[in-house]
Parts: sequence; structure tokens; C-alpha cells
Amino acid sequence: MARSWSRARFRSVFALTAAAALALPFPLQATAADGHPEPVRPAALARPPAAHPCQGPVRPASQMTVLPCDTPARIVEKAAHVVPTAAQRAWQEREVTAFTHFGMNTFTGREWGSGTEDPGWFAPPRIDVDQWMRAYKAAGAEQVMLTVKHHDGFVLYPSRYTPHTVRASPGQPDVVGAYVRAARKAGLKVGLYLSPSDGAELPHAWHARWVEEVRRKQAEGKPLSLPERVALADRGRAPAGLGRFGNGSPVTERTLPTLVPGDDRAGAVRDGRLPSFTVRADDYDAYYLNQVYELLTQYGPVEELWLDGANPWAAAGITQKYDVRQWFETIRHLSPRTVVFQGPQGVRWVGNERGVARETEWSVTPSAVDPWSVLSGGLPNDSTDADIGSRAKLLAPATKYLQWYPAEADVSIRPGWFHHPWERPKTPAQLLGLYEKSVGRNASLLLNVPPGRSGRIGAADAAALTGFGRAVRETYGKDLLTGGRGAATRPGGVTFDRVGLGEDLWHGQRVERFAVEARTGGTWRRIAEGTTVGHRRILALPTPVTADAVRVRVLAARAAPHLTPVTAHLSGT
Repeated sequence: MARSWSRARFRSVFALTAAAALALPFPLQATAADGHPEPVRPAALARPPAAHPCQGPVRPASQMTVLPCDTPARIVEKAAHVVPTAAQRAWQEREVTAFTHFGMNTFTGREWGSGTEDPGWFAPPRIDVDQWMRAYKAAGAEQVMLTVKHHDGFVLYPSRYTPHTVRASPGQPDVVGAYVRAARKAGLKVGLYLSPSDGAELPHAWHARWVEEVRRKQAEGKPLSLPERVALADRGRAPAGLGRFGNGSPVTERTLPTLVPGDDRAGAVRDGRLPSFTVRADDYDAYYLNQVYELLTQYGPVEELWLDGANPWAAAGITQKYDVRQWFETIRHLSPRTVVFQGPQGVRWVGNERGVARETEWSVTPSAVDPWSVLSGGLPNDSTDADIGSRAKLLAPATKYLQWYPAEADVSIRPGWFHHPWERPKTPAQLLGLYEKSVGRNASLLLNVPPGRSGRIGAADAAALTGFGRAVRETYGKDLLTGGRGAATRPGGVTFDRVGLGEDLWHGQRVERFAVEARTGGTWRRIAEGTTVGHRRILALPTPVTADAVRVRVLAARAAPHLTPVTAHLSGT
């Protein structure tokens, strides 16, 4: 089977190496001897026998259950029919998101805070969110993401549920409100990061004992972890919150939103303009859900909600058991099209903080547990395995679910996530390389660019973003196969050093192995090969190629592939 696209002075060809048999999803209608359809008989209206659960057509879905009776072939067929939700598809098309780490750590010089900091230390002279958005748009970002609350628990909007918030800072700046308004005005989609871990909410008595243990550990000359060093530096200061994280409180019936004295939302909740519902939660889960409610009803809906899985104090013996299913259901209730980082029908961590996706990056991943019941979708080893979606993984005995779970590759433009004056940003060339190894490997690039204490993004960072955005546009903004730059450099051919592929994700992700061939002087030769394609695959050629035709051969696939037209590009000009 082959499919070709006409190009100006150029032709690209897609070819399958073997014929594919197409199974109809429904039986053909019987016909009478005269060729007309048989009339429906009354007996046909009776309920048909229940179909065997492992027979019949596989219908496309974003999450599927693997049944004990499923054969290996049917499991692979199911994987081929796992497709994104509309929100996931829209998210994958927003290939670059700008991450904004800004908060208490910006003013203390830390990466992870203790939760005992004085809210008065957060004192930017101004917060120029419009300048942030201009810088992000110059990089080509289509979405932005703000750290509303990092692990220290300091909240960048005036929350009703904690004293550790900008409400207690000079000027009481509602950073979240300003950020969301500026992003929307700039035409950017919005994501919010709300850390489940919360140092400000550590129980006070436990914290005091732990700090003493850390002090003794230091006196004995033992190495200290980052959370221990920060806690020791802040000894003498108690956590700034109400001691709800891991305090062992009972799970009881609670109402969302939990109205506080003088709550300005009481009337809207009473007359139904704001939703209200009952949950079962302990003290911290109730606090976290109330924050989610505030964010999604006051600043939302938003396109992404980022749930970090870090717990800096787990090694010290303090943990909080999250009822994540209730979190996911609450988010879905309040903002149905929000994709949740580490949530079901959401997006996942690529497995490193270098902004680099795997050479073989699957958006369809298996899980041994219901993805609605855990953070990180049930993937083993916190998504860091080299292989998370191969046939071997799909067919592993522990696999019980399949889901569409695309990768997000996070990286900072600087060595740290928060702004530190002594650090320098990556160059445009470095950023372009990360783009090709994230977006170009079926992932989204989450690029952190932190503002400084001045409330502005530094000039060097802004210049790097502008250069990066220009490089992406100059290289990938034109497809040479449609007569763009370089199409007539030589008679009968074009010169290129980048090849772009993609799959139509409405049909799922199916390609397992492929090769790219170019024709020069009537002779075909292989110029690149790879495994997965997905939303987008960029192949950087070792040297430029001049050819008059290109074809892609799919060497292995889970079902009939649906490729988008191949593109060609030339870098470095």
C-alpha cells in the first residue's frame, strides 16, 4: 500500500512494507436476492446474546482495561486504538510551554524552601507580568505555567485557608490573578502548579523534634540532605501554616468550598452560582481541595494543572496519604478540559529534568493499577524507565490498563529552577537542540524561565528566548517540500538536513519502526531511520542531502498507520 503527495518540484512517498488487512468494525448488512437490503424482522429486535468481552471490535478510547481473556494480539490492537481526549490532543499541539518559577525562593536564593519563611520576605518592587509574556511569546510558547505554591507552601494568591500567602506580604500582590490576566491578554493558554507537598503545613511538634535530630546529625559530621540543610538554617522558626500535612487527622465528611467567617462567596454558593459538594477528607486533603477550588473557580478554567510528586520530608518519616482519586474527580468537576500533570487522561513526566525525550517515546503506556487511583499514572520508577511503552511492556503479566499518557519534558533555561543572579541562561543553539530532542521526539517542551527579584525576566534570558524562537521559525517555519526556502537551490531537487514526520493522533500512535529514503539521480538510498513517531518526529541528518523525492517506509506498526505529510527543513541559515 502506498500514498503519495504532490509537491512543487518535489514528491514524498509513504509506503508500507506489507499489505494490511482492514477489519470492518461492524458486520455488512445482509441483502435479498434482488440486491436490496433485507427488511428488519421482528425477531431481530430482540436483545442479542451478550458479546464475549474479548471478542468483537475494539473501539477507540483514551483508557482501556486489559482483560484476562485478551490475547497478546488483542492487547496490541487495543494499544493501537488508545487515542487522546480532545484536551490532550490540544495540549500536544501546544508544543512549548513556558514555566515560571517565582516565589519565596526567588528572594531567599534557595531551590527548596523550609516553609518557615516570613511572608514579608516576598517583596518584589514590581511584577511585570506583561514583560514575562512578551519574552515567552518570543520563544514561541503557546502556554505558560506558574508555580502557585512550591514545596515551601507559600501561596502566590490571597488564599482564605493559610496565613502563608501574599496576603501577608508587602502590597498583598495577587500574582496568580495578574499572571492569568496577562497570559489571556497575550493569547496564551494557562497552567498552574500547585505542589501537594507543603513545608508550611508540617506539624509543629514533629518539626521541632526533627530539627533537633538534624542538629545532632550535623554535630556528628554526617552529611545532610537539602531539606535538612534548609531546616537547620531556619531553626528556631516554626512552620508558618496550621500543621495539617501528615498530622494523622481522621477522614471526615467535608463541604467544598469550606466557607470561612465573612467569606465573600457565601451568597454565590447559596444560590448555586458557585458549585458546592461533599467530600471525605482529612485535614490536609481538605486544605488542598479548597485551594484547588479557589484556583479553578477564581482563575480558571485552566488548560493544565501541575501536581508535583516530590515529598522532601519522606526520608524524615513524615508523609501525607493523598486521596488522589477525589482530587482528580474534583478537578474534572470544576474544570473538565484541564489536563492534569501526573493525572489520568493527563500528561506525564518524561523522566528527567534535562528536557530530553526518549528516542522511542510512546504516548500509550501500560499500568498495573487504575490510573485514577495514583499519581504518575501507575508507571514504574517515577517514569524514569528507558522503556515504558514497548510491546514487551504492554504484554507484561502485570499490565491491567492502557492509557493515552503523553510526555512533558521539563528543563530550566538556567542551572536552577528559581532565579539566582550568578547563573547564566542557555544559548539559543542549546535551546534549539532541546526543542529537537523533546518536541521532535513526541513530547512537549516545558521550558522554565524564572523572573528575578526585580519582578522581570533578565535581559540575557529574554535575548536567549528571542534567539531560540527565531531559530525555530527559520528552521521549521517553512517546509521545503512545498517550494519554500531552498526549494530551487539545484535543478530537480532541494537540499535539507532535517526531516519531519507525524501521525494523525485521532487514530492513535501506531508506528514502531520506520526508515526514510531519498532519491537522487534516480537512485533511492536510506538517509534516516527511527522507532516511534507520534505527534511529531524530527530527524537531524548528519550532513545535508539534495534529492528530488523522499519516501517513508513503515517497517513495523501496531495497526495501519496514519502518517501526516513528511516535511523537510534546512538548519543553520
